[in-house]
Amino acid sequence: MKRAIVTGAARGIGLATTKLFLRDGWRVVMVDRDAPELEKVAAGLEGVLPIICDVSQPDQIAAMVAEVIEKEGRIDALVNNAGVADFGPIDETDFKRWRTVMETNLDGIFLCSQEVAPHLKETSGAIVNIASISGLRASTLRVAYGTSKAGVMHLTRQQAAEWGEWGIRANCVCPGPVRTKLAMAVHSQEIIEAYHDAIPLNRYGSEDEIGEVIVFLCSDKASFVSGQIIAVDGGFESTGIGLPALRR
Repeated sequence: MKRAIVTGAARGIGLATTKLFLRDGWRVVMVDRDAPELEKVAAGLEGVLPIICDVSQPDQIAAMVAEVIEKEGRIDALVNNAGVADFGPIDETDFKRWRTVMETNLDGIFLCSQEVAPHLKETSGAIVNIASISGLRASTLRVAYGTSKAGVMHLTRQQAAEWGEWGIRANCVCPGPVRTKLAMAVHSQEIIEAYHDAIPLNRYGSEDEIGEVIVFLCSDKASFVSGQIIAVDGGFESTGIGLPALRR
């Protein structure tokens, strides 16, 4: 039985991905720093190992991976999903705010991948890094967030180029607007309608739709897919900055 580590697994895309892995017969190590939420959701699932870990802290990552190997014996996939979204104007983004975003969104992926890589070499495993449409196209209020996600995309290519020799595949998924509880809580009706107009499929994506792509990329069905940046966004990135009215 294959084992996957999913970071940021207590909610959203991470939790949806966990459930899809379980559906396909994997065991899943659920990693999150939100202990109460992680323990609550893991209690209702079979085939999971919950581990509390802050992916911005190297010592915690080392301890997490050691526990995984001790209890599970192998690692076949790493899904680097943990991230923070701190939006604000570029003029109001000081270095502390910048580092808060970078230490989880970019440093965390680097640190987890470095720690897990020796074990993925043994299984010819897979890495899927979660970036964002904000790393593909600039937008207001996202100087730290968007830049961190752009870094994730290039890091993915570096991993694919250098670890491919051991059979490790590294790919990156860039979600577009997703109908999460958090997004629906903070997006006004005006924002929702604007996204619908800008996305060719005229709707938000779902957490499961993102998760299906992640699980596919970790599976043997994607055995020759590596170094790819895949936008799961309903066509949002393909439209560039064109006005919706010009499509008619």
